[in-house]
Amino acid sequence: MPEQRGERAVVLGGGVAGLLAARVLAENYADVVVVDRDELLGVTTYRNGVPHGRHAHGLVAKGHEIFEGLLPGLTQSMTEDGVRPGDFNGAIQWIFNGQRIAASDSGLACLPCGRPALELGVRKQVQAIPNVRFLERHDIVSLETTPDNMRVTGAWIQRREPGSQPEVLLADLVLDATGRGSRMPAWLRELGYEVPAEDKIKVDLAYTSRHFRLKRDPFTRDIAIIAAATPSHPRGAFFYPMPDGETVELSLTGILGDYPPTDPEGFLAYTKSLPIPDFYDYVHDAEPVDDAVRFKFPASVWRRYDQLTRFPENLLVMGDAVCSFNPIYAQGLTVSGMEALTLREHLGKPGPINAIEFFAEISGQIASPWGFSATADLGYPGVEGERTEQILMINGYIAALQAAAVHDPVLTDAFLRVAGLVDDPMALMRPDIQQRVMPQPGPAPADTSASA
Repeated sequence: MPEQRGERAVVLGGGVAGLLAARVLAENYADVVVVDRDELLGVTTYRNGVPHGRHAHGLVAKGHEIFEGLLPGLTQSMTEDGVRPGDFNGAIQWIFNGQRIAASDSGLACLPCGRPALELGVRKQVQAIPNVRFLERHDIVSLETTPDNMRVTGAWIQRREPGSQPEVLLADLVLDATGRGSRMPAWLRELGYEVPAEDKIKVDLAYTSRHFRLKRDPFTRDIAIIAAATPSHPRGAFFYPMPDGETVELSLTGILGDYPPTDPEGFLAYTKSLPIPDFYDYVHDAEPVDDAVRFKFPASVWRRYDQLTRFPENLLVMGDAVCSFNPIYAQGLTVSGMEALTLREHLGKPGPINAIEFFAEISGQIASPWGFSATADLGYPGVEGERTEQILMINGYIAALQAAAVHDPVLTDAFLRVAGLVDDPMALMRPDIQQRVMPQPGPAPADTSASA
């Protein structure tokens, strides 16, 4: 175990980012306390504190690699709980622009599952760490600091029971992982610090999800069917079996106010409008097991903590509290994993943790997926933002790549390695990939591996 940094670290927020932070902090602090307003331990259903938890979730390739590295045995444990892992390429039916792209085994694992199953799997692993404990059903009130507000010394919390009073939980480090609703900017203002600027991409997105018992199995060996939203086909869907082995989840997506309806007739009509008929064919005569629910996501937001020059000591922020990505690209969980690894690196350095340096480093990890998703979002004419010649070129190239990938699994693999955050987006501009996307006259490139 690395040298102990202090007696206690407090993690505000018991979601996935907070759990990963607790996992890493447990290597360096004798007592790690995770505080959350919800009940957590043993919970297998949706939580009020995770309003997007009723909709499609999953770990993309890089995220799976990081989570398994931090929590060895996670995949096996979740498999025993009914989650079906599989190849990020070969085990998913990917549809872009109304056409299924050619599949092949990529060797990259992923876990499509509901949010409750994912949180439960991660939480069970973290709960087993002896020096991690949970304070459930506690509101997070404010920060405790030294009189000069230069150093954070704990957090004020309050039990969610009638008559309870706020109490201070002292700590050597406080880490905010409370998500996109984080009150850190307001707390900083109250303490006399500059508030981080925000980068925003307004997408006015909505998910509407419903669960069904099907009469026929659409998946066979596959673990999901995903119709990715694109500018030419902006309505999307995520379709996969639930861990109970009996039901499936269908999450419909719509952008720029084109919200999938929640009433049964409207939900089915929206499903029928998708670029392929498969989703409607399987659910129109299926047995619904619940009512459809909707989650609205107005904008991707990146709070630029990396641009601040002053920040209280013994305080950090990570996860969606720093950057909340458009969820259709499934980047947020993986970036939280990257940030947890960065936290581990900074905890291993001698001397006090430098928040400014930490924020600078995680901004480098945020920048690539943020650029990937922001560029894709700007492909929709109604999304506000500057469209440079480079952005227009990239979006045109990606559309051509997706079209060519219908018959070329090499391109599918290259694209999904970027979408899965394994490769940098610039990997799609390699000469061998460009030649497959826009072949020049002459002999076809070797190793085409084409499929009809």
